[in-house]
Amino acid sequence: MELGVIGLGRMGQIVANRSLAAGHDVVAFDLSAEATAEAAENGAEPADSVADLCDRLGSEKRIWLMVPAGDAVDATLADLEPHLDADDVVVDGGNSHFEASTRRAAATDAAYLDCGTSGGPASAEAGFSLMVGGPEWAYEAMVPVFDAVATGPDGHDRMGESGSGHYVKMVHNGVEYALMQAYGEGFELLADGRYDLDMESVARTWNNGAVIRSWLLELCEEAFREEGSDLGDVADRVAGGSTGTWTVEEALEQEVPVPIIYQALAERFDSRNEGRFSRRLANRLRYGFGRHEVARRSDGD
Repeated sequence: MELGVIGLGRMGQIVANRSLAAGHDVVAFDLSAEATAEAAENGAEPADSVADLCDRLGSEKRIWLMVPAGDAVDATLADLEPHLDADDVVVDGGNSHFEASTRRAAATDAAYLDCGTSGGPASAEAGFSLMVGGPEWAYEAMVPVFDAVATGPDGHDRMGESGSGHYVKMVHNGVEYALMQAYGEGFELLADGRYDLDMESVARTWNNGAVIRSWLLELCEEAFREEGSDLGDVADRVAGGSTGTWTVEEALEQEVPVPIIYQALAERFDSRNEGRFSRRLANRLRYGFGRHEVARRSDGD
């Protein structure tokens, strides 16, 4: 398949590289000439604009957007609009709000697939988990690329109509917040409890057969191995919060109680005020799966 990739940050480069590795042809464009050049070095055909990318693709265009959620998506769609028709497919792989995705699907001439993407840059080798919403024919048309970008056929599925992919990813992120909070609180009790414990050893032991084993717990083990049992100078400040906020807002609208997710979101916001071990671990875990920058404490903290 011939695929156009627009947006070549960390995640966009992975989409391009995994598609190339599976034998697909990739035409790549980013506002950063350096990012476009990097994709070209990896085997993609570089384009110097959105229009140029469309000109280089065939009559039935398959385009993957990996640009920041919000205005950047709308701006890119506006640039694409003159070049698309009903036979084309556009995939939005960013963290867009599901209602924005529904609006874009209705306004775009091409078939619009909202694709929740989980795994972060750390999944470059293993592949992502993809939650896709939109027309079934468009999803089926993209399956060869989804197979390449995801962990394989079991790593992606069509969730339902437009908006459902980003809706499922939104709730996924709310669950992620809660899991990180639970691990953080457990390790905080161990750190401040009765025994002088090696946290890396605890995490490693739990990861081998325990009920609570998981990738996030593997990342806990990695964090303690690299930072030490006291997490060194990792700051008690957890960034992010938009998708968790959306989850809580939707829960309120649907009158579904989500007290654990809400509390995890509140802890994340409160981390901007004062220090706790559990939030320091959550700060470090965001680096583990998403390679987000780790906030560090100054010498006076």
